[in-house]
Amino acid sequence: MRKIKILALFAVPILLLSGCLSVVEKTGQVLDGSAFAEKRVARYRALEREGAALDFEIHEMRNRRGQLSLVILPKDFPAIKIRGTEPDAEGNFWVSSLEYLSGSASGWNEYSLEIFGTGTFIQNSGEASFSLDGELEQVQISQGRIRRYDTRITGNDAQAALRNRAVRIEALTEWMLAREGAPQGLSRKNFNSYWKPVLFPELSAKRRRPAGWTQRGDSWGRAEDIRWNHSYSERTFPEEFWPVRNSGTFLRDWEEAFEWVYLQYEWGRLSEALSHETTLRRIR
Repeated sequence: MRKIKILALFAVPILLLSGCLSVVEKTGQVLDGSAFAEKRVARYRALEREGAALDFEIHEMRNRRGQLSLVILPKDFPAIKIRGTEPDAEGNFWVSSLEYLSGSASGWNEYSLEIFGTGTFIQNSGEASFSLDGELEQVQISQGRIRRYDTRITGNDAQAALRNRAVRIEALTEWMLAREGAPQGLSRKNFNSYWKPVLFPELSAKRRRPAGWTQRGDSWGRAEDIRWNHSYSERTFPEEFWPVRNSGTFLRDWEEAFEWVYLQYEWGRLSEALSHETTLRRIR
């Protein structure tokens, strides 16, 4: 039996609605060489169980320098990988990053997050037992890249833009979770169906809009080719959200980084699910 103690050191708050890398994203990986940087040496899949909170895999990876790492791949969050380093002599290792890559019609967002947590990974006879200890603590985005149509943003400019988006998404999802009756555990499709009419009734089918979202005398303004109900913003959202929604910035976050919004909203569920002791079977 081999016991591996996990010291998870991750990174902050991730649009890939299909659950697969788009052609654009795959092309980006080939161009920068990352598609060939490592090889999987073992693959473990969580065994199905009644009431299972999360379906995920763990891959052991080896890079071209011979270094091993552990990668956690939650099926419900296809835009992310949680990565750990090779265990030391005592079986301890650090999770070095949460890697995010997600595309939209206009391009993609990619970043590496620092995070903190601990856990165990025990391998024995083709199976493994895995759990993390408590909730993962988000720190900050350490690096990233952005592609918007023909524009590619890298370095400090990308890092600043991604960190600003992280602040907005965190604030938005905190507000969403604080609303009475806020649902959790939704699929990505149902999450979009529930929340988009609340956040952007101007863009939603009439039957899906909140009751009374417009009132006589409402004030309106145009931004991003959309006529926004400013009075709805003031009735519904905190004051600091008004200019962000009325300018279309929240809409860009939603359209360009939907998976990121969904991840941040469901962060507690992800952490809680990974904290359960789970048996995995080696399948390759």
